[in-house]
Order: sequence, then C-alpha cells, then structure tokens
Amino acid sequence: MSNYLSEHNFPEDLRKMDYDQLELLSYELRDFLVESVSKTGGHLASNLGIVELTIALHRCFDTPRDKIIWDVGHQSYVHKILTGRMQDFGSLRKYGGISGFPKTCESEYDVFDTGHSSTSISLGLGLAAARDMKGEDYKVISVIGDGAMTGGLAYEALNNAGSMNTDLIVVLNDNGMSISRNIGGLSGSLGRITSTDKYVHMKTKVKKGLSKVPVVGESVISGLHNVKEDIKYTVIDGILFEELGFKYIGPVDGHDIKELCETLERAGKLKGPVLIHAVTQKGKGYSKAEKQPNVYHGIGAFDVDSGKPLKKTSGESYSSAFGNKLTQMADKDDRVIAISAAMTDGVGLEGFCRKNPKRFFDVGIAEGHSVTFAAGLAKAGMRPYVAVYSSFLQRAYDQILEDVCLQNLPVTFCIDRAGVVGADGETHHGLFDLIYLRSMPNMTVLAPKDGPELEAMLEFSLKSDGPCAIRYPRGTAIDLGMECADSAGRSIRLRDGADADIWAVGSMVKPALEAAELLMADRISAGVVNIASVSPLDEAFLMEAADDFALLVTVEDGVVTGGVGEAAKALTAEKDTKVINLGWPDQFIEHGTQEQLYQKYGLDAGSIADVIRQNIR
Repeated sequence: MSNYLSEHNFPEDLRKMDYDQLELLSYELRDFLVESVSKTGGHLASNLGIVELTIALHRCFDTPRDKIIWDVGHQSYVHKILTGRMQDFGSLRKYGGISGFPKTCESEYDVFDTGHSSTSISLGLGLAAARDMKGEDYKVISVIGDGAMTGGLAYEALNNAGSMNTDLIVVLNDNGMSISRNIGGLSGSLGRITSTDKYVHMKTKVKKGLSKVPVVGESVISGLHNVKEDIKYTVIDGILFEELGFKYIGPVDGHDIKELCETLERAGKLKGPVLIHAVTQKGKGYSKAEKQPNVYHGIGAFDVDSGKPLKKTSGESYSSAFGNKLTQMADKDDRVIAISAAMTDGVGLEGFCRKNPKRFFDVGIAEGHSVTFAAGLAKAGMRPYVAVYSSFLQRAYDQILEDVCLQNLPVTFCIDRAGVVGADGETHHGLFDLIYLRSMPNMTVLAPKDGPELEAMLEFSLKSDGPCAIRYPRGTAIDLGMECADSAGRSIRLRDGADADIWAVGSMVKPALEAAELLMADRISAGVVNIASVSPLDEAFLMEAADDFALLVTVEDGVVTGGVGEAAKALTAEKDTKVINLGWPDQFIEHGTQEQLYQKYGLDAGSIADVIRQNIR
C-alpha cells in the first residue's frame, strides 16, 4: 500500500503525480486529519471539505512564488501538511507548537497571519496591485468560504477589484452555506423573477400538464426544482459577479481534482479578476462530521470511532449560563432580543433561538451591522442583546461608538471569550475590549467574577437606560459563593487584609483569592476587592480602600496599557500607596492553554502572591 504523505516531497511532487495518485492522496490526507485532530482538537469539518481544492491549488500554481491567501485561516490544515509541516501536527494549537491558522513566521507558504473573516479578497487585491506596480508577474489567489461571504468587507473588495481590473483569482469555497444566503439580498433577483404573476401562471400550467403524464410526470416536476437551482447558480450568481467586473466560472465540483485543476489552469490564463465557484461538502470523508458539520467545525480531542469528546466538561459554561439567563429574561419581557453574528451555538444562544425564533437574529459574519441593527431595535423601544466573542467585537468599534454610545441607546453587549482563550491564539484572544470600551462615553462596562454575578449583571442591564457591556471568559461559570455586584459603579470587598490589597477584575478574582490564601503561609495578610464595574469605577470605595494599605496590586485579564489598573493607579496617585498593575503586556500573546499563559505572564495565583512577597514593605 502506498503512503504518499511520507514518500513524497510536497508541494513540488503534486505537479508530477497523475490524477489517480492525487485521489489516493486525498484519502490519506483525510485519514491523517481525522487521526491528528482527534488528538489535538481543532477545526476539522472545514479542512475535510477542502482537501481536493488545496491539492489542486498547490498543483496548479507555483507556490510560494504564487500567493495563496486563506480567508479566516482555520481551513489551512491541508495547506500546512502539504507545505512541510506534517511532522509538526502533533503540536497543533499547543503551546510552542504550530498554529491552527496561517502564520508567516512558520512558513514562506503562509502569506498573511489570518484569523478573522472576509479579509482575503482585500488582502489579495493589495498584493496584486503592488505586484503590478513593481512589474512582477506572480499569481494571487484568495480562497474564501465558511460563511465569509456574509461579511461586508468581502463585497467592498469585490467591488474594488472589478473596477481595478487587475489579475486576481478568487476561489469561493461553497461548503454547504448556500451562496444565496451568503449574499443575502443581492441574490433576491431570482426571487423577484419567480414571484411575478406571469412566472407563477406559467409554472402552474406546466406542473398541471406534467402531472397528467403517466409514470414520469411527477419525477419531471421534481426535477424542475433542481433545474431551477442550477439556473440560479449558473445564471443569477454568475450575473452578480460578472456585473461586479469578474469573469465567473462555476459551479465546479470541489471534490473532483481533475475538474478543479482544469478550471484553475484556465483561470490562470485569463486577464483581470476571476471568480471560481467550487461546491464542497463540509466534513467530507468522516461521516460524523458530514452529518454534524457545526459540531465538528471546532472541536476538542475526541474518540474517532464514537466521535465523543475525550475531555468531560465540568459544569455549565459562561456561554450557556448567559444563554439560559437571557432566555429566562425573555420569558418575562417581550422586549428582549438576541443577536448573533454567525455564532449562535458558540455564544450559547441555541436554546433562545429555538424558544424565541421571532426574537432571535443571526445576521451572518457582520459584526458592524449587528451593532447598528441593534441600535435601530433599541431606538424603537426593544432591548437588544448582542452576543459576540471579544476579538470579533473589535470589528465594530465605530458602530459601538457612533450608533450606540452617541445615541445613548440601551444595547447590551454580551462579550464572550474575554481575556485569553487558549489554543486559537493571537487573533482570538480578547485582550483589548476593556481598554476601548471603558473610554466610550455613556458605556457601562461590567466584569462578573462568576456565574451568579453574570446573571445579576444581565438583570441590571435590562433596567439600564444606556449602553452596557458585560465581558466574561471562556470556560466554566464557577460559583464563588460570595456577594454579587448588581449595578454600575460598584466594587465589593470580598476579603479583609492588613498588609496588601488585591483589586481584581472579573475572572481574576478567583486567582486573587487563591493568592491571598497562599500568602497566609508567610504571615502576609492580603485583602481582595472585586472591581465588578470597570466603567464607571467605584471611585469613593477605591479611594477609601487605598487609605488602609501601603501596597495595592491590580489584576485584570486584559492589556495593562490603558486598562483598569492604570485608571486605579491614577485615581490613587496622591496617596502614599505603592500600586502595581498586573495584566497582559502590550504585545500579541501566543497560543497555549489558559493555564500555561497565565503562569508565563504572571497572572496565576502563585505569581500574584510572589509579586506581593517581593514588594511588601
């Protein structure tokens, strides 16, 4: 039995192999992906669906001279395997190992450090424009899919590319997300055609006549729907891209290597922008991922045979706690609206969606739109809750400031995955929300220490007259069994002390309490304050607390520069108190487990205790 993965030098040897060999290679790649990701966790379904397309891209183009840009980037595993990193896959997404996303520091084949959606066409167009200005002649290929066509940036880039008329190849990997859904109202032309009186009358007449034909009549009627879908793909969607200035090719079978190669080679000879529409199946080759592509989109280590996760979850997650509480609130108040930007399951809103389908909106990968959409709802008297990962909320800065804060509208931002998130690394850590949200006028920013406090803050937000942001970490919604803050501008003392005081924000309360326990062995008495309200700060309480201590240590799961600690330090500047700010340095943090990163950067209980020991007077 051949073993192409270990016997060949890729990607060069792809150009020497025949199509039968390439097909066998695709089977080996899928087996390797399932076996490897089952041990490390990662994005499985999307990579299983792009095996043949990745093979064809590296076969037809002279990489790394020709540039392939992967949108979002989590579908680049096959690309990494075929560009010299197969032996490193045991370290995928592990501390010190290879990233689950393209990284320019890993390989010359990785063109950009991508991790957020809908950017590849803009990036590719920039490369192509620079190539033309420098008189170079390499190819640029932007691969976009996994819902990224729901992002407005993709259409801005398509529009620009069509007008520039430079050589650029865009490959649309349509992996089960309907192209019609991805482009929303832009594909509504088909709906308008099929809803006219003339069309409806003609369709009814044809169906009535066909139904009288013995044996074959009904099957022909059924086939008409498929014909309509084919027309929709080849004519309606093709017209859309042609009108934007692209040469449209497709749809093509994204799992037929020969067809893909012939299409890519033809596209490479064309002048101007070209869009290739490849239809693929997400999760292909692993039946469990085929049946549940969303479940296997991003997954932890799992058993290959059963598909069940190897690590048992302990307790309710913050995402679930949020979703369950919001659903309860919606039962009592019909103004409550939930909004997701293509992350319904990820942010814990699947239950809300099932129970309140008319009050739930998934707007696609369009964070800016989700915020302004929420502003409109709030202006009309509703109480919208925008649930979003911290790193993705960055994409909507202007809309938060201009459309929500400036209008002082009661929109609540439920910010999941705040702080470090672990294996997804730099592009997904939520380290910057505190520094920009607390600077926005009218914005209340809250950070719960545990699950019960999250629920209390959600209840408060429903009564708030203005915008509110509640940020919480990835992981289990613990219950510390302590008093909860349930209003803006409030801090709570959780532990008395005499020698030093630890002022902790949100998820840092637990390690702060643990650090105080460790210090008791050294006869150091440390107090702990929960800064539950980041903005506004509880200035009177904090000023009073500062009078009693010679040493204050602030701890936050965010960047120190511009953070809560610096605000507390400025507040107490005239006090005879030494203030030390702990948080993340002013740099991008690598991937690794949360525990590994906390320890490395001095935010675990032991490190906090060490800082106090070293600075106690």
